[in-house]
Amino acid sequence: MNVKNSKELGEKPIGKLLIQQAVPASIGILVMSLNILVDTIFVGNWIGPIAIAAINVVLPVSFFIAALGMAIGIGGSSIISRALGADERTKALKTFGNQITLTILLSTVLVIPGLLFVDSLIPAFGGKGEIFDPARIYYIIVLCGVPFLALAMMGNNVIRAEGKPRFAMIAMIIPSVGNLILDYILINQLNMGMEGAALATTASYVLCLGYIIWFFLSKNSELKISVSHFSLNLPILKEISSLGAVTLSRQAVVSVTYLLMNNILFDLGGEDSVTVYAIIARMLMFALFPVLGVTQGFLPIAGFNYGAAKYSRVRKSINTAILYASIMGLLIFLGIMFFAPEIVKVFTNEESIIAQTPDAMRWVFGAIPIVTIQLIGAAYFQAIGKAVPAFLLTLSRQGFIFIPLILILPYYYGEIGVWISFPIADLLSTIITAYFLNREIVRTLK
Repeated sequence: MNVKNSKELGEKPIGKLLIQQAVPASIGILVMSLNILVDTIFVGNWIGPIAIAAINVVLPVSFFIAALGMAIGIGGSSIISRALGADERTKALKTFGNQITLTILLSTVLVIPGLLFVDSLIPAFGGKGEIFDPARIYYIIVLCGVPFLALAMMGNNVIRAEGKPRFAMIAMIIPSVGNLILDYILINQLNMGMEGAALATTASYVLCLGYIIWFFLSKNSELKISVSHFSLNLPILKEISSLGAVTLSRQAVVSVTYLLMNNILFDLGGEDSVTVYAIIARMLMFALFPVLGVTQGFLPIAGFNYGAAKYSRVRKSINTAILYASIMGLLIFLGIMFFAPEIVKVFTNEESIIAQTPDAMRWVFGAIPIVTIQLIGAAYFQAIGKAVPAFLLTLSRQGFIFIPLILILPYYYGEIGVWISFPIADLLSTIITAYFLNREIVRTLK
């Protein structure tokens, strides 16, 4: 069994290792984000701005089910990274087999009620008025492909846990490129509208999963599982669930946030305000790619070295990750502050949208340079298997702080109250995370 890549996580210099892990992760996230961004541009220009709002309404439901795969992937990958660091390969293999079984069962089961209650779910998430019909078309087709996406997201995290970031990057690039090509064919050339956009997205999920299956069957993976590894093991399931609950809870909060934002903004400004938020949400996915890449690159390094009891390397990985991510965050902040109007014009030529979006976008990105501490801090606790602090810190930003703010501030300040909730939540959650991360370093990593 080739173990070279996973062993390097405990041997190479941290700075070099983090770049080695973060760059492919960043490129993968960039391509995936570009896919979402260009997809939105295509839809906005070839179908219309209402279509942008329609897709934004659908995303919380489909992404929540798909996030099961991500949650199981990240939760299990934390176990796999630490198991590889401690040279417990049997546990790593059993964990991977359990991840596959659990993802198939849960994602398939949740798709069924998602399809049965489509006419109730779409309005609940803000798909009202003119938005309802295109959202319904998109939702039904995309939801059928969500189990493929869930398995792909799970597998991608396991690839990264093995210390194979280049393959994880390719797994993210393939569906992104495929989706854009199919968008052009189905929407622009065949004039299939929302159906074309949905079919392109679903087909891209299948392409991604196909590549990931090839990876694990090839000699590139050191996780060669057998049929016996698929049988569910209660202790492993509990550990996957406790750690995966962090990611799943975060996505659940994101879905609730979309629900609240779409409904609050619809009441305040109608379809235009929902479209403004949809554009900003796409920019958040896109612009943060280097910060998220550093965070993803940091996870296997911290987990492996913690499992190997190399605590000085864990400390160095935390400091290096925060430094790199903060530099990226500052550059993103400056780009948004100076070029927000030009960015918005790429999405639409509707004057009302162009007039409203730039200032709102600046507020939303206002605390990005410091929120990197919050992201790395929450990721650290997840990487080392401490589920409770990981859970609480992950939810502190959007769940405990942001949601109450968007329920209170718009009552006093209208639509601006929605946008200023973003930097306030980022600032407060960063202060909280910095305190607990520093305490953990002092108490445990010495």
